[in-house]
Amino acid sequence: MLSKLHQKVVLVGDGAVGSSYAFALMQQGLAEELVIVDVIKDRTHGDALDLEDAQAFTAPKSVRSGEYSDAADADLVVITAGAPQKPGETRLDLVNKNLKILSTIVKPIVDSGFNGIFLVAANPVDILTYATWKFSGFPKNRVIGSGTSLDTSRLRVALGKKLNLDPRSVDAYIMGEHGDTEFAAYDEATIGSKPLRQVAKENGVTAEDLDKIEDETMHKAYEIINTKGATYYGVATSLMRITKAILRDENAILPVGASLNGEYGLDDIFIGTPAIINASGLGGVIEVPLSDSEKAKMQKSAETLKKITKDGLAALN
Repeated sequence: MLSKLHQKVVLVGDGAVGSSYAFALMQQGLAEELVIVDVIKDRTHGDALDLEDAQAFTAPKSVRSGEYSDAADADLVVITAGAPQKPGETRLDLVNKNLKILSTIVKPIVDSGFNGIFLVAANPVDILTYATWKFSGFPKNRVIGSGTSLDTSRLRVALGKKLNLDPRSVDAYIMGEHGDTEFAAYDEATIGSKPLRQVAKENGVTAEDLDKIEDETMHKAYEIINTKGATYYGVATSLMRITKAILRDENAILPVGASLNGEYGLDDIFIGTPAIINASGLGGVIEVPLSDSEKAKMQKSAETLKKITKDGLAALN
């Protein structure tokens, strides 16, 4: 379990997402030690030097460039390493490239004696989270994906804009694959305990408007990639929030890529759902009582993920 006095995070992957995550950790004063690992050593060294300069205005932290062996006494390993999504490419197109990269990361970390929690953000995240669990041999509760955390944030931001509300006051989730088969669980969403659909109707927001928001949420990543080349601030902040819940043993309910054990009639899969996050990793899955149409969407999303996961892992052997 986590040390009360000294918490250590190892970040694997110092690209746009990884360095943004490291910056978010500095700003939030999370963890006393941060080790950055990447194949490009000059970058990790430079980032560590740059990041440590934030300490005087935030909180003291040891920040350094390191190796997989540094995971031996870490509480958390965050994996953002992998080939980035290119314009015109889906997250699932990345699967074979990134499974190969992942297989070279997880083994040396486990071999170091690491006994903490894996948090995976590289895409396609649900498949790579499942593969991390398989490659590591860890209990399922100690492997978590960023899942639909970013998508859920995007949905809440869009609904907040439409309804003129603080997005933090919108209790709505994107569920399923972090990708093209995800869906907004509108039928169970609430605002101040009132059904979202009712609040929308009272504010002149139609079902078509909600469908448009769902569609724009699903495709927002493509718009960002096409305009600035990559998405990183949003997902880095999502990772910071999950990290905070783990290191502070919050029992927070967050949308993550969680392992299912019969919930939604699914197992042997990691997929986006609200779940309890604490110092043990996944404290439990919150099974949303989905409407029939949403259950079908969850099943379809799971089928897509399972097929691609199976094919991807088979291609590795």
